[in-house]
Amino acid sequence: MVLPKANLRSSQGKSKTVFVCQQCGRESPKWLGHCPDCQAWNSFVETAVSLPPASSGWLYSTGNKAQELSHVAKATFPRLHLGFAELNRVLGGGLVPGSLVLVGGEPGIGKSTLLLQVSAMAARNSRVVVYISGEESINQVKLRAERLNISGEGIYFLSESSLAAVLGCLEERQTDLVIIDSIQAMYLDGVVGAPGSIAQVRESTLRLEHWAKQSGVPVLVTGHVTKEGAIAGPGTLEHIVDVVLYFEGEPFSSYRVLRSVKNRFGSTNEVGIFEMCDSGLVEVDNPSQVFLSAYKDEAIGSIVVPTLEGSRPLLVEIQALTTTSNFGPPRRIANGVDFNRLLLIAAVLTKRAGLKLFNQDIIVNVTGGLKLNEPAVDLGIALAIASSFHDNKSISGLVVLGEIGLNGELRGVPRVERRVAEAVRLGFKSCLVPKLKSKLLLDHGEIQLIEASSVAEALRLGLGKGKGNVIANAARQS
Repeated sequence: MVLPKANLRSSQGKSKTVFVCQQCGRESPKWLGHCPDCQAWNSFVETAVSLPPASSGWLYSTGNKAQELSHVAKATFPRLHLGFAELNRVLGGGLVPGSLVLVGGEPGIGKSTLLLQVSAMAARNSRVVVYISGEESINQVKLRAERLNISGEGIYFLSESSLAAVLGCLEERQTDLVIIDSIQAMYLDGVVGAPGSIAQVRESTLRLEHWAKQSGVPVLVTGHVTKEGAIAGPGTLEHIVDVVLYFEGEPFSSYRVLRSVKNRFGSTNEVGIFEMCDSGLVEVDNPSQVFLSAYKDEAIGSIVVPTLEGSRPLLVEIQALTTTSNFGPPRRIANGVDFNRLLLIAAVLTKRAGLKLFNQDIIVNVTGGLKLNEPAVDLGIALAIASSFHDNKSISGLVVLGEIGLNGELRGVPRVERRVAEAVRLGFKSCLVPKLKSKLLLDHGEIQLIEASSVAEALRLGLGKGKGNVIANAARQS
């Protein structure tokens, strides 16, 4: 069957001028001082874009036909296993051939160190690695390699910012893994804008994706982050690449968390935990024990919560401090937990548990630099605040989990068995949980399960003898 051609006139490509946000990639026909999408100020830059010529007919290819999905054979992807088991887990089992992986993080967090160690581990497994840096010279990378005790055998380094030259080098050499550090340093001739601009980043990423899919070689790319902590140009980068990884950590902490926010080949719920040492990044085999290394039982304002990072349970210490505000309105400071969640918990404690927090500065901190986003840590935050407010200790060997509702009720959380099993493994004797609808499937004879239906009851049961019990009883009776 012959398809009719459209009655269109072919025209030469034209160009026009638009204003592009350098943070999210939004285009506007006129300059805007404030971006409606990413809320950035003064981020629009005038950019010339070329319009493609109009087609003279319908585009049709006999080699690219629509196929019924049930008749398509299942493809297998032999993954490239890297030396870090933590990184393999975050990637879903290793690197998929032809995938484009973006690793983002703040400057100095350890992105280049991680990729250089990955290159060395791949090279030791008889893999050919091409490491391309547009920001550092070969001597600078050599100094880092010596500090990490990396010989460099099997790693071919190229200091180049022109992506055309980079692709030419890759075509000439047979390789198994490509590292680009960083995508903001790459540029293409003929594309309007300086290196790092939205146009350059978008076109460079598209060229790398096209090359990776054609060659079947996985490509790891690093990216800078904005002031808000997002990868620069998220509207162009995160939608193009296959996997997006964030490398996080506190500035004065040696621990790093590798978190997946997009993965076309696996789950986005997994995290990898590393420790930055003199010899580079080292995997943390027992993160719960590391996060609780400085924990003291029955400390005032300190509660241990079992949280889930992907499929892995972690025991983390939450600390809270309340002080009377003598000047101005009281402040709320949340480090490692959601600020709005802290406001909700403080309001529930005031309204439903009788704690007079209206004149108290409340500071909540998660030790170890980990960020907790799940509602299962609500009850732990509430008990830590109440313990500090009444200067009262919690009962010995206690872990706490549960979500708090606006009426002060406690709601169940998923995978309680796995959380309790981790607490038993580390020697905790009691676990404060919401009322369970069914018994746990594990043998919890080594740990006492304390069930509560409201936050006031949880304060009464979780805090030791003292003012906290008296106030909680009064709130329960009212």
